[in-house]
Amino acid sequence: MAKKVVVIGAGVSGLISLKCCVDEGLEPTCFERTEDIGGLWRFKENVEDGRASIYRSVITNTSKEMSCFSDFPMPEDFPNFLHNSKLLEYFRIFAKKFDLLKYIQFQTTVISVKKRPDFASSGQWEVYTQSNGKEQRTVFDAVMVCSGHHIQPHLPLKSFP
Repeated sequence: MAKKVVVIGAGVSGLISLKCCVDEGLEPTCFERTEDIGGLWRFKENVEDGRASIYRSVITNTSKEMSCFSDFPMPEDFPNFLHNSKLLEYFRIFAKKFDLLKYIQFQTTVISVKKRPDFASSGQWEVYTQSNGKEQRTVFDAVMVCSGHHIQPHLPLKSFP
């Protein structure tokens, strides 16, 4: 039976984590609190609380060859240095090519992640989410936090493993 893995966030790290999970025969589920992939690379005109965003005119300062995933080159017709909208387009092409969207639950916020009472023997985690006003608890064998470092995390260090 495949191990169940939760991926928190569908930005760059979340997408690549999903692909790696699938490649390794794991059973991933991604919770993304917004309505779309891309994380901070998805420009938003209006600031949203708790969500990082680049500014409208951002262009990468590394070439497309250095910015692409090792197993998925950028399209040849893309410029050498990408506007943020082109980078987001690349992420969309990547997600579609590897059929990653089916693993993502959009507009789902992770409220908390806790060790199960039997964690010492099971190694499992309880993940509490909220979507459309409903809370849900799901058990996973592993947790990948891919929410980025441009938002404020809540890490209860006294009780966090």
